Amino acid sequence: MVALSILDLVRVNEGSGPKQALDRARDAARRAEELGFTRYWVAEHHNAPGIASAATSLAIAHIASGTNTIRVGAGGIMLPNHAPYVIAEQFGTLAQLYPGRIDLGLGRAPGTDQMAVRALRRSPENAENFPQDVLELQAYFAPPEAGQRLQAVPAAGTNVPLWILGSSTFGAQVAAELGLPYAFASHFAPDALMPALKIYRARFKPSDQLAAPHAMIGVNIIAAETDAEARRLATTQQMSFANIFRGSRGLSQPPIDDIESYWSPAEKAQAAHMLAFSIYGSPATVQDRLGELIETTGADEVIVVSDVFEHEARMHSFELIAQNITPVP
Repeated sequence: MVALSILDLVRVNEGSGPKQALDRARDAARRAEELGFTRYWVAEHHNAPGIASAATSLAIAHIASGTNTIRVGAGGIMLPNHAPYVIAEQFGTLAQLYPGRIDLGLGRAPGTDQMAVRALRRSPENAENFPQDVLELQAYFAPPEAGQRLQAVPAAGTNVPLWILGSSTFGAQVAAELGLPYAFASHFAPDALMPALKIYRARFKPSDQLAAPHAMIGVNIIAAETDAEARRLATTQQMSFANIFRGSRGLSQPPIDDIESYWSPAEKAQAAHMLAFSIYGSPATVQDRLGELIETTGADEVIVVSDVFEHEARMHSFELIAQNITPVP
């Protein structure tokens, strides 16, 4: 079976705050480690009150401090928002503190709205420099050369593994050209998944980091004892998408019994399109549908998004996934 990992949105629930969200993430990573998941990633989002991982490197440090063996990282850092030198310093520090456990996934989208982009003091045109910025960042992690006057301390020599993230074919081309692992955001942007994977595999050039293509796909998975209960838990995520369409990025809401009473037909259609790669069901349902998806895509790794309001229900979902779909190292 393919490797299984987790992408945590670090959602802030109604009735709680960012501290509780970050602590739940650390607890969830500890449980994921016990269950045998390969890696635990968090992502950079800004100006989103319902997501607590804006300072992504700090969130990673908090999670890594509560675990021992699971890989922890960014899925991802939106590189146009930052100088590569600063990201190298941050993730080099993480690699020194948690050697052999830090991943750095890189995206070229801003991960926010234009108002926050201006507040970050970065230009939208920075995205055009993404491939060059990746190479610059990679160089900072390499061992220093004799006479090198500029180093990203303490990143030099840590060789933090880089991933390219994407929701279009552009990221696939970059990952293939640079010989890096590729993660596709099919958990919210399913349209270009198959073309992107085809391009990535066809054009892949081996590198010092990676000898053969390694493709990860994002999949929304919620497992419960019954299909009906899993579908009920999934209404939290469905309401979040409906709220985004309404221009409201609020806190995570508890599940409801009838999602049809919450969203309009247009919102339902739009959410269904974006959430096409979502599996909600009993262990048997999850196993069957995920097996079909892996066979169709040939994915080497699946990164699971379980946007569940109740922490214990989310942990139970992880347990059911791990118990019924055996990951490989």
